[in-house]
Amino acid sequence: MFKRFVDKIGIMNFIMLLVVFSIIIVSEVMFLQGRKLDAIFIAFWAPTILGFMILFNQRN
Repeated sequence: MFKRFVDKIGIMNFIMLLVVFSIIIVSEVMFLQGRKLDAIFIAFWAPTILGFMILFNQRN
C-alpha cells in the first residue's frame, strides 16, 4: 500500500510531503516551547512549499 502510494504521486512529491510534515512538527514543538513568533514564521513555509508543488505539477 505504501509503495503504491509513492508510485502514484512520485518519489519527489513524496519527499516534499515528508519535508512539509516535518516543518509542521518542528513548528508545533517550537510553539509549545514558547517561541511563538518563530513557530508562526516556520509554519508559513509548509503552505508555500505545497503551493510550489502544485505549480510545478501543473506545468508538467
